Amino acid sequence: MGLESWMFLALVFVAHFDFPGFCYAEKAPYHSFVQEAASAPEVSFYDYIIIGGGTAGCPLAATLSASANVLVLERGGSPYVNPGKPDKENFFPNILDRSPGSYSQAFTSEDGVYNARARVLGGGSVINAGFYSHAEADFLKQAGLNEALVNHSYQWVEKKVAFKPPVLQWQSALRDGLLEAGVLPNNGFTYDHIYGTKVGGTIFDGDGHRHTAADLLEYANPSSIKVYLHATVQKIIFVTKVFSRPRAQGVIFEDAMGVRHRAFLTKDSKSEVILSAGALGSPQLLMLSGVGPTQQLVGLGINVVMDHPMVGRGMVDNPLNVLFIPSPLPVELSLVSIVGITRFDSYIEACSGISFTPAWTQRVAKELATILNQTVESSISLFQKAIANPSSLLNARIKGGIIFEKVKDPISTGHLELRSTNPHDNPKVTFNYFQAPEDLRKCVQGMKTVIDAINSKAFSNFRYEILSAEALLNLIVRLPLNLRPRHLTSAFSLEQFCIDTVMTIWHYHGGCVIGKVIDHDYKVQDVDALRIIDGSTFTGSPGTNPQATVMMLGRYMGLRILQERKFLKKN
Repeated sequence: MGLESWMFLALVFVAHFDFPGFCYAEKAPYHSFVQEAASAPEVSFYDYIIIGGGTAGCPLAATLSASANVLVLERGGSPYVNPGKPDKENFFPNILDRSPGSYSQAFTSEDGVYNARARVLGGGSVINAGFYSHAEADFLKQAGLNEALVNHSYQWVEKKVAFKPPVLQWQSALRDGLLEAGVLPNNGFTYDHIYGTKVGGTIFDGDGHRHTAADLLEYANPSSIKVYLHATVQKIIFVTKVFSRPRAQGVIFEDAMGVRHRAFLTKDSKSEVILSAGALGSPQLLMLSGVGPTQQLVGLGINVVMDHPMVGRGMVDNPLNVLFIPSPLPVELSLVSIVGITRFDSYIEACSGISFTPAWTQRVAKELATILNQTVESSISLFQKAIANPSSLLNARIKGGIIFEKVKDPISTGHLELRSTNPHDNPKVTFNYFQAPEDLRKCVQGMKTVIDAINSKAFSNFRYEILSAEALLNLIVRLPLNLRPRHLTSAFSLEQFCIDTVMTIWHYHGGCVIGKVIDHDYKVQDVDALRIIDGSTFTGSPGTNPQATVMMLGRYMGLRILQERKFLKKN
């Protein structure tokens, strides 16, 4: 389809879906169509079965429900049960919660880096730091997405979940520090991805309440959609015939009580199963269903439906490295509000005044006190008093901020393998951080820029002069931020610091990469009635933070699928 046709299509859908009549009255969290999977019938039939009610799955389902019967299967619970839990002030306690009903499931990569994946309606938008920013133009061009339809889809999302964040003293000082450090120009507030320093959007409203992809279900037609919670998909069911391609027919899912249910596609030839289970869940479920590398599947006793050697390949996690900056002045509670977009492919972001768990608060306080004992002159009574009572420097809400650097588009890639045939188990993932020297170069440049920003005049009121950059590096080296070995040079060599203290920013992607596992219509190659629409298809993480683009993609592809459905009906 040519550009002119897509432009026309975009205008048609903007006119149709922005029409006031296309508005349903069910406001979050009062969705009558969201139920526990235990209430599901033993067998059911739908036009579209979406596996994963996450950042892409919710907008996709809401869009498809306008003209089709849709089922969403979400392995987690509802974010509305405990309304304050995902709010701004609870960011770290929320994402670090390891209780059975938590919104995140912990995993550790084979690289020794702690990580997490969402298990809640709304997906990663329920546990992330909330920054909302569009993808760069190159990402959209490489993905073959139409600009007019992309812009419409972003706007559709933004009506429900995007806000302009307050930028108070600490974030303002860091913004000005980045400008002093040469991350120019000052681009003010914008969702656009532009070189320089900018204020981006947020999914937290003015009261600090989080708005997630689950809120986009307010757009859904309640009579045409069903969302089941605590519904863990065991496998996709395929029909296989000699001399024909495998065709997705339905799914088997298990409720919280361990009872199994089957959902099948209607006989309509346009019906599809759509994987939106994320960069870990989608390749994992493909393999569990028999689509993946033959040798791995056979080794686990899985019946091979289709040999797809690229499933699970191309796994990428953007490396993150941080500095914690104690402040002599009180700081505001802020998550990511500003970003420095450098020309050497490093992004710099920050948060301040956040809450740690009590154990983490004590550990950071202990290590900081030790470092201050080593470096602070005995005549400085203020620091001596703080050392004697570390909680006066770091209480439940930290008095300081965290500034971090993210490497854009790492060259280093890894892979995902099944650990078992149990869908509740995390797969085994390797990201190979800093395997490529170019990635390490970006990290070093990024950390140098972070240090320049905190040493700037603009930021000087929010750091102790006596704490040198080396001392701040040493603090991070001392903390158990990952399982990787530490070297004696970590606090002196930025190269070694990056390697030893690397963390995740939870922007991992790949495993079902476009052009390798799926085509540009997001259809699984050589398999019928099966698409994948989520971050597992990305070759790079869009923009500084991907959630805006993942939500946009759900809306965008929902519109395209409905247009295809309409066209096929006519013919």
